[in-house]
Amino acid sequence: MAANDQMAEIQRLLQSAKVYSVGRAADMGVVEFTGLRGDAISLHAQCPFRILQEGVVILGSRDMRYPQKGAGSESFEQFRTVYDSRAATLNGIFERLRPAVAEVSFGDSGYLAVGWEHRFRIEVFPDCSGGTEAWRVSLRGGPHYGFPQDAI
Repeated sequence: MAANDQMAEIQRLLQSAKVYSVGRAADMGVVEFTGLRGDAISLHAQCPFRILQEGVVILGSRDMRYPQKGAGSESFEQFRTVYDSRAATLNGIFERLRPAVAEVSFGDSGYLAVGWEHRFRIEVFPDCSGGTEAWRVSLRGGPHYGFPQDAI
């Protein structure tokens, strides 16, 4: 599939989808959406990413490195990092607001940005020069799209 076709499919999947949750699977960031027809859509980021609200970083991939206060040396394995705490707070906000995706944009070298209502935005920026998968957008039980395309 040509890159432009893939971008159009990702935009089609995500446009107006509702943000359901943010979390992680090991050190991979996960944002889950519910599509217009109730489809489960996910964004998996295996490269640096950040979530902003009104231009301020409120959650970043590096937050996984820092334990919550008093969490101890097993904080990452126990999902007790700063990332996990802030993700839980965001999920409470998303549950109340159910914000819809308003824009999907792409940039150089695999950059992906998805903006949703209330001025939230995730920015994903690959930082590896090799052919390792940096991110993917997938429809549960359906197609998967990502960067680099040949790694998916």
